[in-house]
Amino acid sequence: MTWESRLFDLFDDLEQQAEGLHRVDLDAEVAELARAGYSEVALASRFHASPAHAVEITLTGGAVVRGELGRAGRDWCLVAEAQPTGREVLVSLPAVTAVRGLSTRAVPEAARPLSARLGLGSVLRRVAEEAERVHVVSTDGSRRQGVVQRVGADFFELSSEPGLVVVPFVGLALLRR
Repeated sequence: MTWESRLFDLFDDLEQQAEGLHRVDLDAEVAELARAGYSEVALASRFHASPAHAVEITLTGGAVVRGELGRAGRDWCLVAEAQPTGREVLVSLPAVTAVRGLSTRAVPEAARPLSARLGLGSVLRRVAEEAERVHVVSTDGSRRQGVVQRVGADFFELSSEPGLVVVPFVGLALLRR
C-alpha cells in the first residue's frame, strides 16, 4: 500500500467518523425538538384525536366515566356511557385527573372545525334549551339533580330541590342526561 493510498484511507476514515458524529448530533437535536414540540400539545388535542375510542375518565372528586368518546370541544367532551345505561355524559376537561384509551395522536386547535372550538358554556346553553332533567356531579363529589336554567360566562343555574343552585364551571366534573 502506498503512502498516498494510506493517507486517503485515513481521510476517508476521519470523514466517516465525522459524518457519524454529525448524525448522532442531528438525531439528538431532532429528539429534543420533538420533546419540545410535544410540550405544546394540550389534553383537549388528544381528546379531539380520539373519537369513537373506548375511554375511562377519572375526575376530581372520584367520579369515573366509562364509554365511547364522542365529540369534544375546547374544555369538554361527550361520552356515551357503556351499556346498560347508554346515557350521554358531558365531562368538563379541567376536572379530569386521568384518562385511559386516548389515541397517541393529537389534533391541534387550528385543525379542528369551528364547532369543536366551542366552550363548555355553549354546550350548557344547548342543555338549558332542551330543559331536560340532568344529574350534576361537582368536583368535590357532591351530586345534584335538576334542570339547567340560565348559563352565564363561567357558571350555570340549576333548578333543583330545595331551590336554584349556581354552579361555577370550575366546580363541574360531569353532567349526565
